[in-house]
Amino acid sequence: MPILSPVPKTRPDGALAAARHAVLFSAVDPARGWQRARDVLAEAERAGDLEARVVARRALALAARELGDLPLAGEELRRAVAEGTTAPPQRAAQARMSLVTVLTELGSPAEALRVADAAEPYLCRVERAKLDSQRAVALCRLGRLREALARFDHAVRVLTPLVAGGGADELSVLDHVRFLAGALLNRGIAAAYLGDHDRAEADLRHCLALAEGGGLGHLTALARANLPFVAARRGDISGAFARYRAAEKALAAYPERLATMRCDLADALVAAHLPGEARALLDMAVPELESAGALGALAEARLLLAQLELRTGAAHQAAVTAGRARAELAAQGRAGFLPLADDVMLRAGLAASRPDAPRLSAMVACAGELSVVPWPGAADDLRLCAAEVAIELGRARTAERLLRRLSRAASGATTRQHAVAMARALRGDHEGALRAAARGLAHVGASAALVGEPVTRAHAVKAGERLAAFGLSVAIGTGRGRTALTWAERWRAVARTGRPDSPDLAELRAALGETALGEGVLVEYLGHGDRLAAVVMTGDEIALHPLGDGRAAVEAAIRLRYALRRAALRDGPESISDDEPVLAEAAAVDAELLHPLAGHLPPGPLIVVPPGPLHALPWPVLPSLADRPVCVAESAAAWLAHDRAAASAAPSGVVAVAGPGLAHARVEADAVVARHSGARRVPARAPEVLAALDGAAVAHLAAHGTFHAHSPLMSSLLLDDGPLMAYDLLGLGRPPTLAVLSACDGGMARTPTDGRPLGLAGALLERGTACVIAGTTPVRDDQALALMAALHDLLAAGRPPAAALTAASAATGVRGFVCLGAGHRPLPRGDGGSAGGDGAVG
Repeated sequence: MPILSPVPKTRPDGALAAARHAVLFSAVDPARGWQRARDVLAEAERAGDLEARVVARRALALAARELGDLPLAGEELRRAVAEGTTAPPQRAAQARMSLVTVLTELGSPAEALRVADAAEPYLCRVERAKLDSQRAVALCRLGRLREALARFDHAVRVLTPLVAGGGADELSVLDHVRFLAGALLNRGIAAAYLGDHDRAEADLRHCLALAEGGGLGHLTALARANLPFVAARRGDISGAFARYRAAEKALAAYPERLATMRCDLADALVAAHLPGEARALLDMAVPELESAGALGALAEARLLLAQLELRTGAAHQAAVTAGRARAELAAQGRAGFLPLADDVMLRAGLAASRPDAPRLSAMVACAGELSVVPWPGAADDLRLCAAEVAIELGRARTAERLLRRLSRAASGATTRQHAVAMARALRGDHEGALRAAARGLAHVGASAALVGEPVTRAHAVKAGERLAAFGLSVAIGTGRGRTALTWAERWRAVARTGRPDSPDLAELRAALGETALGEGVLVEYLGHGDRLAAVVMTGDEIALHPLGDGRAAVEAAIRLRYALRRAALRDGPESISDDEPVLAEAAAVDAELLHPLAGHLPPGPLIVVPPGPLHALPWPVLPSLADRPVCVAESAAAWLAHDRAAASAAPSGVVAVAGPGLAHARVEADAVVARHSGARRVPARAPEVLAALDGAAVAHLAAHGTFHAHSPLMSSLLLDDGPLMAYDLLGLGRPPTLAVLSACDGGMARTPTDGRPLGLAGALLERGTACVIAGTTPVRDDQALALMAALHDLLAAGRPPAAALTAASAATGVRGFVCLGAGHRPLPRGDGGSAGGDGAVG
């Protein structure tokens, strides 16, 4: 396609030509287009030129629309239609064509379609194609995406050769370009909602090329602004946020357009199981939509907000928000969206009160309405929920009927297998239920494995969380520790590798018996609903133990971390010693997690596999674990893999890094080097540090750490040339066997789902590091120096990392560090001994 000249800056002669020019200028520079349209309107009124006046009002409306004043745009277009009754009918029809989109955005898509029908007879073939591009926007708002795509396709087919061939006057060609670019933009968004991401991106990039070539800056910004939405729909969340920042700048002057883009991106983030990030975008978007009068987008935003509130446990507020959204959608004639609001209100009711027969009937009816619209995924999900309610109410036949339908016709393979599993469990076939559930998890894992970015992949597997919870409830219901452990490991494996595998239990037991510190004991905690259970594997048995309320354990763990933080910062009351709150909260956590297992944990090193919310708990602080070497692992299979890595590690060097801003970092790094033969200091610059980490036996990093809970792979260690990100560590080819992160919060992690801790330590473990020693609470610089000197004395003397950390903590009284991965084997010894490093900076 040839590059087009931009809209001429000089006004053409004649009021009508000037008005047509103002229409185009409104799409390029809305503020200047508004002023030009006002000037032309005044001139046309003085000259009594009715036709020019109608076109000028249309130009005013288009500028107002782009500037975010939708009510004014609607008012000007209605005036243009009214005044056009005595002008050539084509002009009133063109005003109606523009009114179609404005009415849609004002929340009247059904009326917009009626206006389109009224305009069509007076438009030529090309203008009818342009009208179809506007009509399709209204169809999208009504949820009729397939019909909308057909209209967009027609518009693109008609307009493409006109743009490619040129030939007409310049203003006409530019108008064709404007409508073709707009059709491609909106068709791309519709395609993304329908899951055709390749077509969506192709359309947006075609729109971008047209808009840039025609000097249509506003459409250029809109095309760029929707690329983050398509990226998020593909699962490229980091790419989506990178593009979002650029889009935010491009649309800064157009708050209503920016708000709409944020809503689209929020919808994609909900689909990617990132409700917190989606909520932040909606909180910014909703006020702007309200201010602009964009009632169509506002109603959808409220519905999405209600769905988010339900997902995050705010059931009462979800019902209120969904009710308001439903009323707005009903007033707009958007019947296709009403079942989605009903779905939220029905589920919110389940959270507030016990289910009953009328509610079950309403759920089944709503699922039927969702199927007709169609919203197949929502319909299947609600039918599954209704089947669960039917089972709870003892209505086995109703549950069987719903499950039979889902097992045959559900839109997703995971839902089909979930239905099969529930049906088999209902018949008492627990083994068959677990096999079906495992097949469902395999589908979840296969989809997640296609996602390259680790954070996105960790969230993608949350699509199987409900099925995994059902499988776990069946496994725990058998009362067999072996069955419960196998199922829990399957789910954790999906999060880690995408495959629902479980470790060979005989191999796992053998590895526990081979630690250098005596026979190990594995404790894997299982969260099911609000309850906790634990599987304990020893040399003699695999036993399942019910525990208490999982929420109480998590709350106690939060209090313990807070007490440790206050003790480290010394900001508690002077009348209370630093140890008193720590000891009290540690005892409270111990009572929830370990006291019920008293008598079932023989002496020896302990491997703990915690649920996600407890992964960052400083386990060695708990009284029952005093003087006991403890390793914390993502799963039993992960511990086994880390242990194999430690067993096969070849002797190699020790490197130490001292970052800026810490009082004792250089002294600490020198102390490490002095305790290991052949050890060396490495400059605190990212390229040198990454090169030194690759292949090292031990890497010690004394640098200020920052943990980002919302973006855990943006967590970092501060070096002289800036932050070293967790993302950077994922590029290591041969990660160190043991990594020691003496910074604050180096061991912190966000765990979107069990088995997938994300952060600095998690990045190293994922790349193959066998063991990471890191802090989960703040530690003063002088304390870190004392602990690390003692730790490396013991490591150099041949003590395994977990035992060395236990002994060093006891000797120095410094708490808050944990041993992650597998730390029950001593480090491979090199050529000679322990102390005597040369201290050189590499």
